[in-house]
Amino acid sequence: MNKKCALLTMEDLSNFESYDDLIIEPFNLLGWECIFVPWESKSVHWDDFDAVIIRSTWDYQQKEKLFFKTLAKISKSKAKLYNPLSVVKWNINKNYLKELGKKDIAIIPTKIFDIFDYKSIKECFLSFGTNKLIIKPSVSANADDTFILEESSIDDNRVFLTNVFKNKEYLVQPFIENIKIEGEYSLIFFGNVLSHVLLKTPKAGDFRVQEEHGGILKSINSPENSLVDFGLKVIKNLPMACLYSRIDVVRNNDQFLLMEVELIEPSLYFNMNSKSAMKFAKVFDRWHC
Repeated sequence: MNKKCALLTMEDLSNFESYDDLIIEPFNLLGWECIFVPWESKSVHWDDFDAVIIRSTWDYQQKEKLFFKTLAKISKSKAKLYNPLSVVKWNINKNYLKELGKKDIAIIPTKIFDIFDYKSIKECFLSFGTNKLIIKPSVSANADDTFILEESSIDDNRVFLTNVFKNKEYLVQPFIENIKIEGEYSLIFFGNVLSHVLLKTPKAGDFRVQEEHGGILKSINSPENSLVDFGLKVIKNLPMACLYSRIDVVRNNDQFLLMEVELIEPSLYFNMNSKSAMKFAKVFDRWHC
């Protein structure tokens, strides 16, 4: 009798690129039956599953409380949740960046605000020594509500920014120009082992690297040792071991900077490495034993 695994997704993926279907066959070969289950489904019985893997739940930030309620139900069931609820709680708010920064991980300089403070946003231009900032919610996905702020036009956007961020915790960072030039690296780990690396570059005139926004993906078959070492350093400094991790990194001058650690529902880009789906299946099968 096959073991059953639920792959948490969302009701409508038509506006997104998901490659999780590529893990179905490798899981089947290892004795696992995989079923895609929308995370908001009210009819599912989590005890029917041996494991639940959070995958393409890319609308959770709009219903954060409900998302946590669902994950709590799963955690109390017979099914084992990956990554576990403790990981989700740690990773869901980008405050973790400052925690990692204190562990000698080079991060993009970051200021986090609990309430909307227009004056403090303007002061970030001076404190960061830049004329271009990034602002985004502390809890976010898919580059939702992520904007570039230019010092020359910041006053024109005051009303807009107030409306977007007045009820959200948010962070402000200097904009790293190399995101538009070289792009953003994603290092994908299964367990603590690097599986594959890709470079995501935004389309002309944009800064968002997601495919849904026109970003271009490129496999990096021989990543620089310094990039791999940086990713491993981040992995070693996470507060808990994870089944899957995606470390997003940008080069700034002569060093790599951590952009984000994705431990909840990152795309793992199984399409970019033909061996990655089977690697993931094998690591999962070992972890679950």
